[in-house]
Amino acid sequence: MPGRLSIVMLPVMGAAFATALILYAPEPIRALWRSGNVSDLDRQVAGKQDKEGEKSQVIQITDDDRAIAQIDTIEVGRGTLTRRIIVPGSIVPHADRLARVSVKLPSIVAELRKRIGDSVSKDEVIAVLESREVADAKSEYLAARLTDELQQELFERDKALWDKRISSEQQFLRSRNAAAQTKMRLDTARQKLIALGLEEKEIGALPAQPESSLRRQDVRAPISGRVVERKVDLGTALGRDNLETELFVILNLERVWIELAVNADDLSTVKEGQKVEVSGRGIADKGQAQIIFISPLLDKDTRSARVVAEIPNPAGIWRPGSFVTAAITIEEQQADTAVPLSALQTIGTERVVFVRTAGGFEKRAITVGNSDTRMAEVTSGLRPGEIIARSNTFALKAELLKSSVED
Repeated sequence: MPGRLSIVMLPVMGAAFATALILYAPEPIRALWRSGNVSDLDRQVAGKQDKEGEKSQVIQITDDDRAIAQIDTIEVGRGTLTRRIIVPGSIVPHADRLARVSVKLPSIVAELRKRIGDSVSKDEVIAVLESREVADAKSEYLAARLTDELQQELFERDKALWDKRISSEQQFLRSRNAAAQTKMRLDTARQKLIALGLEEKEIGALPAQPESSLRRQDVRAPISGRVVERKVDLGTALGRDNLETELFVILNLERVWIELAVNADDLSTVKEGQKVEVSGRGIADKGQAQIIFISPLLDKDTRSARVVAEIPNPAGIWRPGSFVTAAITIEEQQADTAVPLSALQTIGTERVVFVRTAGGFEKRAITVGNSDTRMAEVTSGLRPGEIIARSNTFALKAELLKSSVED
């Protein structure tokens, strides 16, 4: 069965096999093929088919042969045609998902619980410091807390005596004033600990801790993510000369930004909230981003504006520093009947698709309307719900031409 063999072998043999098809044709047809004037060949075959009727428009092929030939099908339906502008861009970290863990407190690194590359959770302890200043602040707080508890008890006793008119008003006022002062000193000591980085739950647990732990302070992760930099070693002295020292850099890549350079001439068509299709070298899948910021300033050298789009990155394929190509959707149009561009072929002057039938595929002439880089609108010749070939349609076209030439 020559026709069946042709369909199966086309994806494998490519152009060599397509040329071999014409070896069976008469000399005038072979001359057209050798000259490269394929459109003339299409017109000649199309004219022959018009004369011979609809029977020559059907290509017989089994499901097994279709699978081997890698001819996929798709159901015809509604589609969206988009108009885009293509701009270069680069991946950068999300500004709200990058944290630099720094310490200004004079201290020594006692423990480093995370290494570079480790994952961390928000508020997880990633390092432990030892500091005399922390020990002094904790001791001051504990002393203030004890003094305040005693003074509050005295105040409550004097208040009860004053209410019963057993003690003097002067004693009551002195006790109330002393209680207010100890409360203020306790609040000041608590605020000092908070300024040193302690949380309320840590402060509340101080009375139950042993004295040996007073000089230790936990450093917690401010966000969830991965440690991408660790800048200190065990025993490193921090906060010398009252300068801030950076311990870790934590990065969360679940969402990243794409910085785009949009030409000034295209800025009027770009709006915040527009969709962006992103592709990168070595990345098979395309990502869907959304514009979140358009700079009001133009670069004086390139005359382009900085545009920032945000893209989800759960698999971590979009790495900061990578260069990408972004297609910004500036207009969308709905089409009642749309087909992929890969499904279209040209025979003579006709645009055609191949409609799935019970025994194979039927050539169908259609009228094409608007199109974009992926889809085309069909205004006549095709109905929604019909099944057409969408890939390797050149194999079907070549088989149709071959069958016509052999006849």
